[in-house]
Amino acid sequence: MHCPFCGANDTRVTDSRLVADGDQVRRRRQCASCHERFTTYETAELIMPRVVKSDGSRETFSEAKLRAGMLRALEKRPVSAEAIEAAVERIRQSLRARGDREVNARDVGEAVMQALRSLDQVAYIRFASVYRKFQDLDEFRAEIDRLSQEPAQEPGDDAASGPASKEAEG
Repeated sequence: MHCPFCGANDTRVTDSRLVADGDQVRRRRQCASCHERFTTYETAELIMPRVVKSDGSRETFSEAKLRAGMLRALEKRPVSAEAIEAAVERIRQSLRARGDREVNARDVGEAVMQALRSLDQVAYIRFASVYRKFQDLDEFRAEIDRLSQEPAQEPGDDAASGPASKEAEG
């Protein structure tokens, strides 16, 4: 590691700690030449699968796009930012855990619907109506009836029990 102050090559680690729930290593370093101290952060570079859209095109997985879709459905709903971020992270981790180079956009959408179903039923219906392209009131009614007949889910039982993780288990 080059010293950011003098550019020397010889730096040594004086302290290492896990941060960000163990996802990052914080290292305090000191330059052997100028004796200045600085901090570096080390994280694993994890490659997310590419998303194959329904038209066959492929795009890089976008956590921002995933979050934006969920936030749109959850607009003006009583769901905490922490719960939303936790759901986004669970979806991201389940997709990465599959180990596939590519994932169908449909699988991502289904994982989002599972997450929204456990976070907020109104947001779930909002998302489902756009995602499944409801054409009329009868389709809304059918989905609401289906939702009301399901047993209540505990918060956190979303993406982990969705189609993406079931494939990973099998």
